[in-house]
Amino acid sequence: MVDETPFWNVEHEEEGFCLPKRKWRELLFIGALVKKGDAFVRDPSRPMPAFREPDLFPEGVSFRVRELDEASMLIERVEDEA
Repeated sequence: MVDETPFWNVEHEEEGFCLPKRKWRELLFIGALVKKGDAFVRDPSRPMPAFREPDLFPEGVSFRVRELDEASMLIERVEDEA
């Protein structure tokens, strides 16, 4: 049996959604998401890898990220405080 867990895409959680750490590191490495204060935002000048679900990281939305376990990261949208 082949372990395909590094290749799962998105899993929805009550607080947001999870990505594999490898995918998260890829998003940072290619510059698709950049740190802005305590959150991350999409850099529209950089390409976003394809996901099975479109618009996971829309422009102008901030995301808080934390490690969920040794293999995944929890991504939460940050509500506007305006």
